[in-house]
Amino acid sequence: MSFGEPEVGYKERSWGVRIPPRFAAVAGCVVLGLGLIGGAVTGSWLTGGSGEDGGSDRFAQAGRLWHSVPVDQLFPPTVDGQGAGPGGADRTWTRIAVAPDSGCTGAFDPLLRKALAPVGCERLLRATYTDATQSYVTTVGLLFTDADAPAMRQLDARFTQQGLDTRTDLMPLPYAAKNTLAAGFGAQQRASWTISVLTDAPVVAYAVSGWADGRTVDTPEPAEKAMEPGDTSPAAQAGLGNEAQGLADRVERGLRKTVSSPSEQPS
Repeated sequence: MSFGEPEVGYKERSWGVRIPPRFAAVAGCVVLGLGLIGGAVTGSWLTGGSGEDGGSDRFAQAGRLWHSVPVDQLFPPTVDGQGAGPGGADRTWTRIAVAPDSGCTGAFDPLLRKALAPVGCERLLRATYTDATQSYVTTVGLLFTDADAPAMRQLDARFTQQGLDTRTDLMPLPYAAKNTLAAGFGAQQRASWTISVLTDAPVVAYAVSGWADGRTVDTPEPAEKAMEPGDTSPAAQAGLGNEAQGLADRVERGLRKTVSSPSEQPS
């Protein structure tokens, strides 16, 4: 299953033209210069720099990934989380369901939908995973927005300054797929969550976790708090903050890697 057809490769051509040595040397310098420039642009995207025109191109390119990249690339069947668990324990997550790519109607609680409204909704991609013990389930989502870079920076500032990413009335909804471990993973089963507004791509990444047995949760906690040393809440003791944060981080890294890799750019 994929969100779009894989890119078709191409073959290099041999023009069969002999180039004099001095011209070859000049051409080599030009190629080296272009390579250094290209590397600088790629580096600026990964480190958050503008990259001038290159940064704008990569921002726009990231916004098109939802229909040009295979689902297994954005949401891998298996995700390794070295050191992602409590106390630095390793984690492994297995994908159990992928939601059909869709708009945002009915995908968020009303208040979160209102908070995200300024950047719009181009497409929403979601997948649900379970841990190696099948004790927990976590839905991770990538909301591709209609916004430009300034609008994403403005939304990120608002979420940070007003603490919107830690409010229990702004938790993302899980994707409860039928006939899976997540079949009973509904709004009342949300235990921990994280929301990240990207500023180098028109994307809001999030994850929400809970128990696989469908138990309800009276006091959900944001992942950041549930991961604090000494927190004794049920979500913290079960490591559900680590489940949400660890999986969200790795899906977000994969998104950035896809944009930065020339071999995987959409045609």
